Amino acid sequence: MTKKTIGILVAIVVLVGVGLNKISTLPGKYDEFAICLAEKEAVFYGAFWCPHCHEQKALFGKSKKFLPYVECSNGDRSQKDVCKDANIESYPTWVFADGTTKPGNLSLEELSEITGCELDQT
Repeated sequence: MTKKTIGILVAIVVLVGVGLNKISTLPGKYDEFAICLAEKEAVFYGAFWCPHCHEQKALFGKSKKFLPYVECSNGDRSQKDVCKDANIESYPTWVFADGTTKPGNLSLEELSEITGCELDQT
């Protein structure tokens, strides 16, 4: 390879890296919705090893970072005190400001209905 070819390849790699960085910093589709859930004091209790919890998070895509999520499991899979104190018996479990507890995966529509958070469907 010539120096010119190497220079072109390096430039391409840099441009692709910059482009991917910009894509990864774009807001998620449900950022505002997830933030609203937290503001409405909804809490999502789950465990790192729980496949249903992963499915629940996946509904939010990139916006999962804004979820009001509480990790209930220690590394040895024993339950953390915060979840014992909240009487969490299964994962995922949602607890709402009025004390209502709903175990299992909830659709975005259900979460919107319960909390009053607007779900942007565009």
